[in-house]
Amino acid sequence: MAKVEEKKYGLTDEQVESEITRLNESEAVQLARYAQRLKNRRRQYLYQLRDLEKKGKALMEAGITREMLEKMYKESAGEDE
Repeated sequence: MAKVEEKKYGLTDEQVESEITRLNESEAVQLARYAQRLKNRRRQYLYQLRDLEKKGKALMEAGITREMLEKMYKESAGEDE
């Protein structure tokens, strides 16, 4: 039988862990993570606003007004006492 030659692929496990540690400590990586968190936070806020707009339009189509909501919640608050 012919001997199969072993090839070395990529990095060893130790090298991978060492590189991960180095990158996690890098100021550039930390800055990029912070920028990504800010961007994601803004996107989440955008999605919340879109959802609120959709709910508000549904209320408006149903003929519900701010005054009706205030009256309804004042009455329910009075029942809790």
